[in-house]
Amino acid sequence: MSVTRAIHRLTSLLGEGLSLSKPVLEDHGRSETYFPLAAPDAVAFPKNTQEVSAIVKICAEEGCAVIGFGAGTSLEGQAQAPFGGICVDFSKMKAIRRLAQEDMVAVVEAGITREELNEDLRATGLFFPVDPGANASLGGMASTRASGTTAVRYGTMRDNVIGLEVVLADGRIIQTGTEARKTSAGYDLTGLFVGAEGTLGLITALTLRLRGQPEAITAAVCAFPTVDAAVNCVIDTIQMDFSMARIEIVDTATVQTFNTMAGATMPETPHLMLEFHGTESSVQDMAETFGDIAADHGGMGFQWASRAEDRAALWHMRHHAYWTILQSRPGATALVTDVCVPISRLAEAVAAAQDDIARSGLIGPILGHVGDGNFHSILMFDPAKPEELAAAKEASERMVSRALDMGGTATGEHGIGIGKLHYMEREHGEGWNLMGDIKSALDPQNIMNPGKLVPPKN
Repeated sequence: MSVTRAIHRLTSLLGEGLSLSKPVLEDHGRSETYFPLAAPDAVAFPKNTQEVSAIVKICAEEGCAVIGFGAGTSLEGQAQAPFGGICVDFSKMKAIRRLAQEDMVAVVEAGITREELNEDLRATGLFFPVDPGANASLGGMASTRASGTTAVRYGTMRDNVIGLEVVLADGRIIQTGTEARKTSAGYDLTGLFVGAEGTLGLITALTLRLRGQPEAITAAVCAFPTVDAAVNCVIDTIQMDFSMARIEIVDTATVQTFNTMAGATMPETPHLMLEFHGTESSVQDMAETFGDIAADHGGMGFQWASRAEDRAALWHMRHHAYWTILQSRPGATALVTDVCVPISRLAEAVAAAQDDIARSGLIGPILGHVGDGNFHSILMFDPAKPEELAAAKEASERMVSRALDMGGTATGEHGIGIGKLHYMEREHGEGWNLMGDIKSALDPQNIMNPGKLVPPKN
């Protein structure tokens, strides 16, 4: 491997579009969570797909690692460079290449963020619904198969990406999928790259399914006496096939943080945060029906938010919960774990997770997208105290192991990256080895985001 030769050749290709600045390298080697710095040797800022292809060809010829980078919001170390190499930053590739309003489809470059896309779509009556909270890039969201608060109604990136442009490990450029609503022509290559975390190729453009902006939206928060009561309310709501756009849970610890750090005035008990999309009449009917269900489970203190600014404030608080929680313990970092279980096991899984956190002696607020069985815990610890990190890892291990025993998954949306690699064999069995075979076939030199997702090479 010759990173030095690759950097020399990339400098000739990109000029100032290749950075060796230490601050830039460190910015691209950090994680949003607890992982230590793992910086690349250089950061490339391509302006188009042809430049991405040229970068990858050079790296393939020199045998050095290639790591894709969007907005850097991943939580399991997906964009870090533990073996060095070249980081490919897509922040200069933000174009909307095509907008077909009549087909409700957009073709966008990988670097555009979900908020930037929706701002551009505002006047069209359409929007892109997948909302992981962070203002992530669409390419990164596809690479990690992101979902978020709206997945209960609109699905995940898997459901909303219908085609891709991808640069493979040898520099070839391929197109997957079409703008048609369905196909039965061959392998689902789009599905193969969505969630591959950049281990098979670099996504440079996406064909996205758009949705119509709802006629009416209303949101609410509702307090419950216990997490168990709130979760059982969610289970009853989902089992009635109730059409909700968002249904989130925050536990007492999270509510306390909202009150002290974000100026909220919520009763310090678990809450559901929810949102309804539809017509004026359907939204009203759904709200009334949900109110009856919630009352059966001890729900109280409904606060409705129909005005756009009130809804925005509500979801801003939820989306910024991670950073707000971190601020409540100055100097702390966090191990952020997520699991997803069948809806019928959700209350049991959350209650057991609370016990795990209590046993750890750490502060670990629980919140999440309970409408699809996915919840998170933010396990805060002092980075100067290795025993606290060990306690956080042990608590996370118990949560994940239990989710797998329940027929769930080690991660509902954060992905595998570095942090959850050791769960893959247990969850997938021989299927994990098959993933390694696919990786070897498409990337025989193992240059695409090495050390992530698939079995380590000997």
